[in-house]
Amino acid sequence: MTTGTLTQALLEFPDNRLLIDLCGEYDRNLTDIEARTGVQILRRGNQLAVHGTDDAIASATEVLNHLYERLEQGREVGRGDIDREFRLSDEPDDSPDEQLDMFGTGKVEIKTRKKLIEPRTDAQKAYVKALFANELAFGIGPAGTGKTYLAVAVGVNMLITGLVDKIILCRPAVEAGERLGFLPGTQEEKVDPYMQPLYDALNDFLPGKQQAKMREDKIIEIAPLAFMRGRTLSNAFVVLDEAQNATTMQMKMFLTRLGEGSRMVITGDRTQVDLPRGVPSGLADAERLLGKVDGISFNYFTAKDVVRHPLVAKIIEAYEADLEA
Repeated sequence: MTTGTLTQALLEFPDNRLLIDLCGEYDRNLTDIEARTGVQILRRGNQLAVHGTDDAIASATEVLNHLYERLEQGREVGRGDIDREFRLSDEPDDSPDEQLDMFGTGKVEIKTRKKLIEPRTDAQKAYVKALFANELAFGIGPAGTGKTYLAVAVGVNMLITGLVDKIILCRPAVEAGERLGFLPGTQEEKVDPYMQPLYDALNDFLPGKQQAKMREDKIIEIAPLAFMRGRTLSNAFVVLDEAQNATTMQMKMFLTRLGEGSRMVITGDRTQVDLPRGVPSGLADAERLLGKVDGISFNYFTAKDVVRHPLVAKIIEAYEADLEA
């Protein structure tokens, strides 16, 4: 048959219970796949009838089979998993790390206490591999691409597997274009609003009571960048978030805190600098000075890697196009 000809394919799934999970609540998963490929999917007993062009049927069939295999392995299927199947290339991982392959599937996966995290794009996959392979790694790109989320997930994985003894998360306490004035409360209460995105990420990976106990025992620390001065961070997984708002001197100070047995991740978005006018970003200087240093990885993300609401990617692309015009 020639491409463009409307045809039909029948897919049979032996386990009807898994097929129910594959379809999703109110067939939501099938609706998502239909929207992405342009096919029409009808359920008939333990079969799915896929109507559309040859190319569209081939794409939908591949995704449906991969998702069913996932269910056979005892894993869940959600909208994020469907998104991942469409985003990731068909090329298999060249050499999947056993530590990142919990189910022997050849996929990059991060195990935490609460959930299993899987990159959704090729850039995210390369980034996660770089975090495990390098003692110092940079993740640079727009908001919503998973830079911080994946870094914290890797940190939790390394903590629970004994590769590091503690996690230290920090970010510059810089206001995003607003002046909030003096904040009431203790020192921790004053900086908490700036640190909230890091708390949000941790909440996804660790049970609340366990996280609270780890913070009480200083196994997990969340602090402003300024609090890093004078420290040597050994056997720790250290994340500097919103690094574009660190000055050159702050960035140098932070990078030189790296101690024995530690891993360090710097994430940032060059388009969202909130430093005062005329103050250069330490992230830009670090790119320029360290780009060719062995043992340091730089991973870059674009609007195509945004995994928030689909409109976020379109918003970022619109602003990028305006800057280039």
